[in-house]
Amino acid sequence: MKISNRGMEWLKKLEGSVKVDGRHVIYDDITGLPVRAGAALPPGATIGYGHLIKPDEDFSNGLTEREATELFQQDLQSTYDAIAKQIDHNVLAEMQQHQYDALVSLVFNIGPGSAAPENVNRGLYQSTIRKYINDKNYRSNKYPTQESAWKAFRNRGVLDNRRDAEWRLFQNNDYSGY
Repeated sequence: MKISNRGMEWLKKLEGSVKVDGRHVIYDDITGLPVRAGAALPPGATIGYGHLIKPDEDFSNGLTEREATELFQQDLQSTYDAIAKQIDHNVLAEMQQHQYDALVSLVFNIGPGSAAPENVNRGLYQSTIRKYINDKNYRSNKYPTQESAWKAFRNRGVLDNRRDAEWRLFQNNDYSGY
């Protein structure tokens, strides 16, 4: 399963991007401001739709819209892989497209996570939302509903609007975004 075209456009809007003269440019993911040409890249340097720049990548010339979309699609592959490994196959088979689109958005943002102790509060792997999705009878004392587990990934309130939009999409097939 992959994100729908509608979901892709919805997620692009949630991720946002920074363009100068029609080209996607490198920006600081924390501030959303373009990085000045020739300046050292800040931690979290990003380009296109949420692509965190790796040390060996050079995007000094920016990206066209087509290139940014292609890079975004490549980045989404690891999200698809994480979901396929961590969400029960039977659950995925019954999931509606809008629910999958919302899940892709969540996992793209929070990451896949792992069993490592340092990842206990990061990513899908150790999350309560994964437990709720995989088992409709699951109950948590910390997050008593699937919605509260989903919205737990708020990053000190910074991601409130995104989590709300994802939850509306997951529950109500509402692609309206923020």
